[in-house]
Amino acid sequence: MPDVTQADWAVSLFRRSVLKQAKFRRIESLLDEPSGRTNLDIGADNGVISYLLRQRGGRWYSADLDERAVESIRQLVRSDVYQLSGANTPFEDTTFDQVVVVDYLEHIVDDAGFARELQRIVKPGGNVIINVPHLKPKSWLNRFRHAIGLTDEWHGHVRPGYTASELGALLGPSFTLDRTITYSRAFSELIDTALNGLYVRMEKKDGPTSRKGTVITQTDMRKQRKQFLLLSTLYPVLWLVAKLDALLWFQPGYKLIVQARRRLA
Repeated sequence: MPDVTQADWAVSLFRRSVLKQAKFRRIESLLDEPSGRTNLDIGADNGVISYLLRQRGGRWYSADLDERAVESIRQLVRSDVYQLSGANTPFEDTTFDQVVVVDYLEHIVDDAGFARELQRIVKPGGNVIINVPHLKPKSWLNRFRHAIGLTDEWHGHVRPGYTASELGALLGPSFTLDRTITYSRAFSELIDTALNGLYVRMEKKDGPTSRKGTVITQTDMRKQRKQFLLLSTLYPVLWLVAKLDALLWFQPGYKLIVQARRRLA
């Protein structure tokens, strides 16, 4: 593991992102106690989720799709980090007690093949947590995002997202879907839209920085100190805006997270 100072940049960015914090809270709420277990996280963006999960104890492995993202994860956690090509993984059968999949399925073509891979590498009774965009085709905010250039292609998505029933069907009869949660409603989505739009404008980027969309690495943080200071200044306001999601209790969120259990038989 790196010393704390090596992870400071990622933790600092995490503490100024209401969206990443909301995501990690949902993951924690569905997590089995990792101590004494063999765990895997896939798709941890710049590595901060991998880093935070490893603080919980247990044996952890990490993997992601894009070389740049993998290198960023490796900078934070050092060991047991793998680059995946899509659906396949390099792990032995029934290796893991628990697998956390974060914003990965929407980036790979063969999601059904990946579901079969989960069936292969997860132990019977093992816990699987999957976080994806929630499919909301009639969302006006989603249409607005596309209109300003924040399309699925820009994010590196090969599909716009999933419903809970689609995830259940994808995992198939080998898994039992125990819990489904949508989170981050319209006010949080507005924050996400504004921050991505601002990033595109300031960086003059017309496409994602990686196959996983926009991945902010330690090198990026050094180059973009002004943007980081701006985010730090805006954070209290963004936090308050995200709290307004509570007023939309009747509305599903634009993020979906599910917990599934590998059947014993």
